[in-house]
Amino acid sequence: MSGIAHHLVKRGLDATHQQYRSGSFAAQEDGGDQKPFGHPHAVAAALVITAVAWFFAASAISYIYGSVVATLTMIETPTATAFKIDPATTTTTEADEADAPLLSANDEKKSTTTTTPTTEPELFYIKTKPITSKIRTTIKHLTAEAGPWSRFRGLQVALAYHFVHHLLFQFLTALFGGALLSQSLAAIFAAVILSRMQMLWTHVVISTPSEKKWYRRFPSVEQGKKILLPTAVWALAEQAAICIPVILFQVFDLEGYYSNPNGFKDLPEAQQKSVALASFAVLTSGILTAIFVVFPANVTLKRVQASLLSEENDTIVPFDRSFGGKVQPEIVGGKGVVGMLDAWRTFGWAARIRLVKLYAKVAAIQVSTSVVFVMLAVAEVRFINGDYVLY
Repeated sequence: MSGIAHHLVKRGLDATHQQYRSGSFAAQEDGGDQKPFGHPHAVAAALVITAVAWFFAASAISYIYGSVVATLTMIETPTATAFKIDPATTTTTEADEADAPLLSANDEKKSTTTTTPTTEPELFYIKTKPITSKIRTTIKHLTAEAGPWSRFRGLQVALAYHFVHHLLFQFLTALFGGALLSQSLAAIFAAVILSRMQMLWTHVVISTPSEKKWYRRFPSVEQGKKILLPTAVWALAEQAAICIPVILFQVFDLEGYYSNPNGFKDLPEAQQKSVALASFAVLTSGILTAIFVVFPANVTLKRVQASLLSEENDTIVPFDRSFGGKVQPEIVGGKGVVGMLDAWRTFGWAARIRLVKLYAKVAAIQVSTSVVFVMLAVAEVRFINGDYVLY
């Protein structure tokens, strides 16, 4: 969606420049009475401001809902409230017996009651609705527990991580080469090298507020070793979601058709269908890889990272550190970390559906926001340029 909006804004700037050239200069050169383009610099400034505002809005939506809320959804364990029914006795009458005769109203008054002690109390469990079942309830919970700015929790770590990751990626790309495979390897190595920093972000997001500065909460080197494999699998999955569509795009030789869209109309009908099917295959490959490879790898990584959260830190949402009894603390001889398969298996279908719904909501919000900003950009051009009328 960010690429689409960037393309639309770029087209708007190009159209503004073309209109300026054709309207202002052409009218002056031909000596005509055409009204020149109003204020090209004002239009350009308005579009730049709008593009910057859209960038911050889209980034905030992606971070708050697509990262913070999504991570809390991945680790939350729904709780259950237990109700204990422990009556001291149960009261019965003679009429409660199976073979007792029917009693009249007068006989009922004379009937005697007996009490028999019960054996064991009964327990009833009622599952509470997950906090992350709705975006609104999640944000409300974060605000109540950690203040209004808690929706941006971990932002400093995220900015530092992406900055260092970018520098490291550029260095490794220069070292390995600029080919697609080399860039993928560089991205994977960069993610693995910074795995402790990424785990730090997860711990900051899922834990209650701490008095320690974020740079003083780095996981130990021993903990970092336990996260190397899940991080490598996640980074490999992300690169697969990028490389597979790109490779198919090149295999089907679609670059020529997309570089000259007008020439597509002149192709035979059979060739048009083959190009359309190839394009559909490229798009589908990316979507399926994201759903069936990246999605499980990301969830697994976040849950493994969460299992390494220090005991001195409480989580801001309910979280079962034992993962259903599959994780034993190191103090009692356990590994102190959940395995990758157990991390995914303990993430039940209800939680998976809840996370998919969240991603769908985030996508819808991003699309709506982008449409609003594109409409705003068009309105700005028409409002500033006197040759257009708002309608």
